[in-house]
Amino acid sequence: MQETYIEIMLQSLRKKELVLDRIIEFDDLQRDELLNSKLTPDDFDAIVEQKSKCIDELNMLDEGFQDLFDRVKDEIMNNRQMYAEQIHEMQGCIRRITDKSVQIQSQEIRNKELMTNKFSTIKKQARTIRANKSVVSKYSQNMKMTNYIDPQFMDNKK
Repeated sequence: MQETYIEIMLQSLRKKELVLDRIIEFDDLQRDELLNSKLTPDDFDAIVEQKSKCIDELNMLDEGFQDLFDRVKDEIMNNRQMYAEQIHEMQGCIRRITDKSVQIQSQEIRNKELMTNKFSTIKKQARTIRANKSVVSKYSQNMKMTNYIDPQFMDNKK
């Protein structure tokens, strides 16, 4: 029975690696979108939504792994020699997961910087558009006034 739990734990770790690989792909897509000058909020939101689903899946896998580990912890610790191969395989999976987590963290930091730059650029563009709109509006009002000539031959008396 314990071996079944240990195998499930290994499957959980392998699946976690696959989910982390998908998150890395989404981070790359997110970076590409942020570098794209024609970025639409809908495209960006779709990537963030997919990444969010992966993170939820990761949290679920973590909880399941922890529950299983709590069940078999004493058995594994007392019989290390019997489960040496599985323990070694789990350690390898955990190392790869840690490496991928570090990679994701660095990608997230880079993407955050790109996002900050992108939003500041969009803010500047919006400010410029508002200023241009104001100038155009004032110009239009001034031009309307130049064609208006007060009646000169009209009698202003009632």
